[in-house]
Amino acid sequence: MTRKSSLPGYSGLGAFVGDLHNHCGISYGHGSLEDALTNARLQLDFASVTGHAAWPDIPDEERLAGLRQYHLEGFARLRGQWETVLERTEAANVEGKFVTFPSFEWHSMEYGDHCIYAEGGSLPLLDSPTLVALRADVRALVAPGRRMMMVPHHVGYRRGFRGANWEAFDSELTPIVEMVSMHGAAETDDGPRPYLHTMGPVDGDSTVWRAWEQGLRFGVIGSTDHHSAHPGSHGYGRAMVWASGLSRSALWDGIAARQTYAVTGDPMVVATTVGGAPMGGEARVEGPVPITYEVRGLDRLTSVEVLRNNVVIHRSFPVEVSAGTWLTGVSFGWGESGVPTDWTVRVSIEGGCLEAVEPRLHGHDIVDPTAALPERYAFSAWRHVDDHTVELTTRTQGNPTVRTDATQGMSLRVTGDERTVVEISANGRIFRAPLGRLKEGSVTGYLDGFVSGAVKLHRAVRESATVLVESIVDDTPREKTSWYSVRASQINDQHAWSSPTWVVAV
Repeated sequence: MTRKSSLPGYSGLGAFVGDLHNHCGISYGHGSLEDALTNARLQLDFASVTGHAAWPDIPDEERLAGLRQYHLEGFARLRGQWETVLERTEAANVEGKFVTFPSFEWHSMEYGDHCIYAEGGSLPLLDSPTLVALRADVRALVAPGRRMMMVPHHVGYRRGFRGANWEAFDSELTPIVEMVSMHGAAETDDGPRPYLHTMGPVDGDSTVWRAWEQGLRFGVIGSTDHHSAHPGSHGYGRAMVWASGLSRSALWDGIAARQTYAVTGDPMVVATTVGGAPMGGEARVEGPVPITYEVRGLDRLTSVEVLRNNVVIHRSFPVEVSAGTWLTGVSFGWGESGVPTDWTVRVSIEGGCLEAVEPRLHGHDIVDPTAALPERYAFSAWRHVDDHTVELTTRTQGNPTVRTDATQGMSLRVTGDERTVVEISANGRIFRAPLGRLKEGSVTGYLDGFVSGAVKLHRAVRESATVLVESIVDDTPREKTSWYSVRASQINDQHAWSSPTWVVAV
């Protein structure tokens, strides 16, 4: 799907979706690099499959002996095949279709974890003892045609426990921070997506808000930090980049300019201009600050907020009108946990047109490196056949907990009227409903009775309920630099956060 914005400053740009931080069996994790790249192509424009490489201050406590051992084994595994990883990453890069970047991860109790990226080509693994030393070693790798970048992630953990150390932050090689992942969201300490990992909760002093309050400048992205060869696994975090094209250099330019935003899963369009400057930029404004934003979702928008200095100054949502394109979706899964169901699905639109499809696909939810392993990690494929049909083959195994969504699905953009029918053929069973019925609520069905695999045709909404374009003016007196950002939420618990734009008072 082409993602564009009509706002000034975005002409010639597209919003590309990717995952810059995820793992597989090349270090500690599960699944092959080939499976990871196959899965990434299903629903992303760009990806970097990351290897765990070093942890210079790894704890040596006896009670953490097992943790220490599997990390050291993972680091050694990566070093033993690193040249092959680089070669396969390079071979997978097809500009204009699917872009890859090489990367590795450097852990630190004191400084927090960072991923190291090269624009392309070779990338030596570094085990620098401190963040200052790592930054110097990365800086030394910069060469014509090969820019370098360091990106902190899961920053919300307490300092000293692999969370952010904002005192040590330097924007020279770090234009962005990974704010959202499977660990949770670290915008603030009381937002959606709390930290529930064994490593602990979000600490207020480690949040992105606190860093911006300290005058630090960086944009934000999401990425999954998925450990089972499935970059872009829906709902864990994704990176959105405004760029002039789908190439390494264009994407890197967008990241360097902080023209980025974070989403949990659905690749919403979020564009902002503040004082005439686009997302991530700086404006010099005398007097009131003009702000324009555009948000285009994949489901009903429940809230779009404008924030100044981390405080909400404007909140709005769209009003649905009874005309225009429809947004709906389909999902497959449920049933007993651990019981596999292989799906062969065909979704057809009768009396209308299937304009666009966005996949909502999940990988295996495995973080523990000692967990029992599934048979395979690349098990989905989909094809937008024509203007009326999309096909999907996939696998589900129930939901691992009652709060973990492991279903497979797709968002559908449909042109038609209330008589237009959405039909699902799933494993030989037919499920169908007109849009007029789906606008009143979802329709469900089962493959084989109680606690068997299930199908959901989602509630349909008009596109007008998913789009908001507004202009406001902030006339609050300013004596110093302020920063403005936008965040958006959909009714299906999908969220987006823009990078700020900084406004200097003149």
